Amino acid sequence: MLAKILTVSSLLALVAGVAPAETIQVQLLNKGAQGAMVFEPAFVTAAPGDVIEFIATDKGHNVASIDGMLPDGVEPFESPMGQGYTLTVDKEGLYGVKCTPHAGMGMVGLVQVGAAANLDAATAAAEALRGKAKTRLVEDLAQVQ
Repeated sequence: MLAKILTVSSLLALVAGVAPAETIQVQLLNKGAQGAMVFEPAFVTAAPGDVIEFIATDKGHNVASIDGMLPDGVEPFESPMGQGYTLTVDKEGLYGVKCTPHAGMGMVGLVQVGAAANLDAATAAAEALRGKAKTRLVEDLAQVQ
């Protein structure tokens, strides 16, 4: 009986257009396609409810939110050094991320979830950064739709 209920529930979800959450993997690397100290990919698009899995492929990295680069109501976060981190993105907007010790070397990334509701705030936060972090985030922001 329970199996029939689950099957009916699954079919109803499909008919209603409810898509299951997607898991998107982002590697934390010493060296990647964009050079040294990178998130790969550095720019990710996701839907509300998706899961971003940050994988500490190379040790000595973490993932933390960038001040001023989160949608309203999203709490800042920071993972322990050398460990992966899973972020469920429930709110639409832009999520700026960095590796705390390597942000100055340009180890930053951007996740766009649905509409970029906080584009102005995220742009201002990126412009306030220096060096490669600023350059890479401005490049990521150019990909926002």
